[in-house]
Amino acid sequence: MSDADVLLAGRTALVTGASRGIGLAIAQRLVADGASVCVTARRSEPLEEAVAGLGGRAIWVAGSADDPEHRREVFERITAEFGRLDILVNNAGINPVYGPLVDLDLDAARKILEVNVIGTLAWTQESVRAGLGSQVTGGVVVNLSSVTGEVSSPGIGWYGVSKAAVSHLTRTLSVELAPRIRVNAVAPAVVKTRFARALYEGREEEVASAYPMGRLGAPEDVADAVAYLCSDGSAWITGQVLNVDGGLLNAGGTA
Repeated sequence: MSDADVLLAGRTALVTGASRGIGLAIAQRLVADGASVCVTARRSEPLEEAVAGLGGRAIWVAGSADDPEHRREVFERITAEFGRLDILVNNAGINPVYGPLVDLDLDAARKILEVNVIGTLAWTQESVRAGLGSQVTGGVVVNLSSVTGEVSSPGIGWYGVSKAAVSHLTRTLSVELAPRIRVNAVAPAVVKTRFARALYEGREEEVASAYPMGRLGAPEDVADAVAYLCSDGSAWITGQVLNVDGGLLNAGGTA
């Protein structure tokens, strides 16, 4: 197969929060489509293991997504290893709390916004400074939002607030960064990952019954949607938030 036959041949992607789950599935798909990939997450060991499975076109940098020094190191490594950046996937996110908003610890609330919202903006800002959009092919940003940003989701309401902000940030950046950079988001419902396990573990069949497609999501479902938004096949699509939810919202469900 020639480079011309590979959708993302010659392009470089950065995927945050990519040592496992959805982020790793996205990195795997982008590598399969021909991209070189830098993956980040907090811990070195799972990142090293992830990159070993991704092959020779992948590197890793460990650190906290909301740490400016970590971000600086990431872009230095990308420049040194690949010399360009074409795609940013803002996947890093946290949700360390569960319960009603009236009981929410405000320090935890600030931390969620710092990582999920401010972090998404910061990675985008620094990607642009690092040359995203300067190539002939332009640049792409794909943010990870959530269906919880669309409807009230009991127990994870503040996470939903942060993801509603990510969706609006996506739309705003799509206007500001056009035409050189396209900015879109995907908004998954419950996907079978460690991150979402508390939402379905021990009652998967019951939870899945609310989905018209009859099952929960898999990381690959989200990765496929992200890959499309990264490809030239979506060249006239920007500012969109694509629900990847098995029909849940149209059926009146919540995550």
